[in-house]
Amino acid sequence: MARAATGAERGVTVGRPAIRALADADAGRRNMLLLMQLRWIAVGGQLLTIGIVHGLMDIRVPLPTLLPVPMMLVLLNIASRPLLRRRAAVTNAELTGALLIDVGALAWQLHQSGGLANPFAWLFLLQVVIGAMLLPPASSWTIVGAAALALCLAALHPVPLALPPDYQDDPFGLYLQGMMVCFALIAVLLVLFVARITRNLRQRDAALAAIRQQAAEENHIVRMGLLASGAAHELGTPLSSLSVILGDWQRMPKLTKDTALAQDIAEMQAEVGRCKTIVSGILMSAGEARGVAPEFTTMRTFLEGIVAEWRSSRMPGTLAFTDRFGDDVAIVSDPALRQVIANVVDNAVEFSPEWIGISASRERESLVLEIADRGPGFAPATLAAFGQPYSSTKGRPGGGLGLFLLVNVVRKLGGDAQAMNRDEGGALVRVILPISAIAHEEPGK
Repeated sequence: MARAATGAERGVTVGRPAIRALADADAGRRNMLLLMQLRWIAVGGQLLTIGIVHGLMDIRVPLPTLLPVPMMLVLLNIASRPLLRRRAAVTNAELTGALLIDVGALAWQLHQSGGLANPFAWLFLLQVVIGAMLLPPASSWTIVGAAALALCLAALHPVPLALPPDYQDDPFGLYLQGMMVCFALIAVLLVLFVARITRNLRQRDAALAAIRQQAAEENHIVRMGLLASGAAHELGTPLSSLSVILGDWQRMPKLTKDTALAQDIAEMQAEVGRCKTIVSGILMSAGEARGVAPEFTTMRTFLEGIVAEWRSSRMPGTLAFTDRFGDDVAIVSDPALRQVIANVVDNAVEFSPEWIGISASRERESLVLEIADRGPGFAPATLAAFGQPYSSTKGRPGGGLGLFLLVNVVRKLGGDAQAMNRDEGGALVRVILPISAIAHEEPGK
């Protein structure tokens, strides 16, 4: 993206640093979950190793000082899970702190079980590698320093292991066996977690691309809104002049005597009034998704108003409206939503002037609005580019904004828009909108 994009619904600029911060926040949460999974594996491995060494191999280890560490890690994971659900992002300092806790836990376990003579001391390499992949250079070197310090401390006065007679004759052989187990453990965990980290990075890059695309679209909408509001201001004066002139004509005796001419002037006055209403709607909804002066109404009144307005200004009898919404609910009438729905209906009538079908239903506390026609349907290229600007089947320069605006307005209200071809022929546009997005709650309820 060559320039900063603008968040239309908030009126703030979303540039490269902000976009990357959003993607990195999601990656940080995923990486923290990854470290928590590694900690569960570490706890299971520690308990399994202690059980095998103490129980099967009969090598006495200090259980009172070893067992509290995995128990502490279990409690840490259990406490971190609900905190992570409530957090929108995980910082680099928190990831570094989590790895330092794991380094400290391993250092204590090694100090209590032979120090550097314990072959599992090489597990520090796993934490160093994971730190290098997850953290920036400064934090990665912090993990390296902590691991080196832990190795030094583990070498100072460690608690020696009392080997049974069967292992005292060949302690180096026992060490080599432990080294092989440690190598296999590190190799398996590295493959698993490098694959997971790579997947997290791919998902972060995909999220970054999606956020950039959305920011670019919102920037496009803001520019169109500025152009539309400017045009609306400019059109206000000539429309008012036309309305005054037509009003004067309607009062002129010479013109009122001609019935046909008087009827034409009345129709012109009605169309000018409609243009003024559209201009007022553009000015009202240019700044915010819900407009400057929201209107309290009900869902059924909102939908029937769109249908009635279209029927009164277009060919009567061509629009079939099916209401399966159920119990009516109070809402805040959204001028932007009303306009984009009307745009879809206008587009449909261009391809199917003899019949347009609109149906409204309710599914899982969402409004499902379907607009169908009997035209040729959507071309595959149009369906593939659904929701992108200037993707039009009409072939007009600058066209293809109706569905683009629909998708973005509905998305800002937390809904979804879909386009498809009907089995019986024609096109279908489906709008799914959470009722809570435009619901109006009475004060005190």
